[in-house]
Amino acid sequence: MSTKKDKFSSKDKSYMKLAINLARARKGLTGENPSVGCLIVKNDKIISIGQTGFEGRPHAEHNAINNSFENLKGSKMYVTLEPCNHYGKTPPCTDSIIKSGISEIIYGMDDIDKKVKGKSFKILSNKKIKVKKGLLKVEAKNLYDTYVVNRIKKLPYVTGKIAISRNRLIYSEGIKRITDKSSDKLTHYLRYKNDSIMISSKTLNTDNPKLNCRLKGFEKFSPRRIILDRNLEMKLSSYIFKSTKKNNTIVFHNASDNKKIEILKKRGITLLKSKIDKNRLFDLRIILKKLYILGIRNLLIEGGDEITKNLIKNRLIDKFYLFKSSKNMKTNRKHKFFTSFNILNSRYRKKNKISSKLAKDNITIYTR
Repeated sequence: MSTKKDKFSSKDKSYMKLAINLARARKGLTGENPSVGCLIVKNDKIISIGQTGFEGRPHAEHNAINNSFENLKGSKMYVTLEPCNHYGKTPPCTDSIIKSGISEIIYGMDDIDKKVKGKSFKILSNKKIKVKKGLLKVEAKNLYDTYVVNRIKKLPYVTGKIAISRNRLIYSEGIKRITDKSSDKLTHYLRYKNDSIMISSKTLNTDNPKLNCRLKGFEKFSPRRIILDRNLEMKLSSYIFKSTKKNNTIVFHNASDNKKIEILKKRGITLLKSKIDKNRLFDLRIILKKLYILGIRNLLIEGGDEITKNLIKNRLIDKFYLFKSSKNMKTNRKHKFFTSFNILNSRYRKKNKISSKLAKDNITIYTR
């Protein structure tokens, strides 16, 4: 049984780093379940690895055990998160570990789920399996930032993203590209790592975006599209309307246009009516709660100034990417400034800047 005096060797740390990397590779791709990394070691040799399956199943521990071609008796398991101990859509991981003959398990962090927290530790210890926890605890905690928000707040983890020019414009008539191609690749990486993406109908009708992931080989991981469309003003000529498939597009609205509603429903779009306030704005906290109930855990916001300001003011963004071009844009007849810059800097104190010799844009990541 583990105690506060548990000590870990340099090899233990190396193995856990590998497990964390396995989990990080699947982060954002495991549906409602957290991404877990696992590896099994015997005689100082890695004999099997496992990751949480896409959409959350099977669990990493099951995969690692089932992937092994060697006898697991006397082996050691390294896993990033406390194994589950209850029946859900899959059997408990603790049962598989006990049956496998694994003699020791080391995990990075206690699960915050009340059904699991601390219980797996006791179950495994009672079966004479040596259990240690807290290895690379800080790294594990950083890995599960999204999972903690999901479980505690019952909301998706919200990542905001906006691109501005050097003079802080987000739009100028006739100019389509603000940032460079390197920034575009990061944008598509964020789409790959989030299960859903949200914009307003104004952004949809102005830019006619595709909102898909266009990284080669990862196109199938394109996020579900969420549109805030108060009056159902979505253009039927838009890419989003034409490319709708079953369950890949949700529109929140507050309209009574039965003809438009019928057209959108026939196309396969999920329509959800939601209240608006005295300023004719959606209550975004209510919308986020509805999205959580629908199984959305990682939400990317690529909306314009209005939706971004609303989310920042209500402290609903967990992480924010500000892409700033090295070039100015002209203030012509139709242009729009990013008005949330000051409030962003005051509400989100932690800032990390990404720089690259290959790119001219400045990218700042804001967290709480």
